[in-house]
Amino acid sequence: MTDPVTLTCHCGAVELRVTLVDGLETARRCDCSYCRRRGAPAVSVKLADLQVVRGADSLTLYEFGTKTAKHHFCSVCGIYMYHRRRSDPSQFGVNMGAIEGVNPRDHEPIRWADGVNHPSDS
Repeated sequence: MTDPVTLTCHCGAVELRVTLVDGLETARRCDCSYCRRRGAPAVSVKLADLQVVRGADSLTLYEFGTKTAKHHFCSVCGIYMYHRRRSDPSQFGVNMGAIEGVNPRDHEPIRWADGVNHPSDS
């Protein structure tokens, strides 16, 4: 999956076009206090490879803790779209379930990242 893919939120207000770093091989879930509540697996995208095609004005930002991670979601339907990674700020994680034609269930088991014991928290 090196060709650009499209992600949309549930209501269609937000559309992204991204090129995945290594297809769906980078898919993982995080168990930090925010991500375990969100539950969506994310896949990796370089910062330059994410384009907001539609709905930039509908995106809302959420930050907490160190404020390194920047979580963006649709302000209309609430779907998580992408975040700037705390583990690697040169990448975004994008919602695997928002990629058109992808059902995360088809890719189980999806790896977990240890966000509870993140190195930048020490």
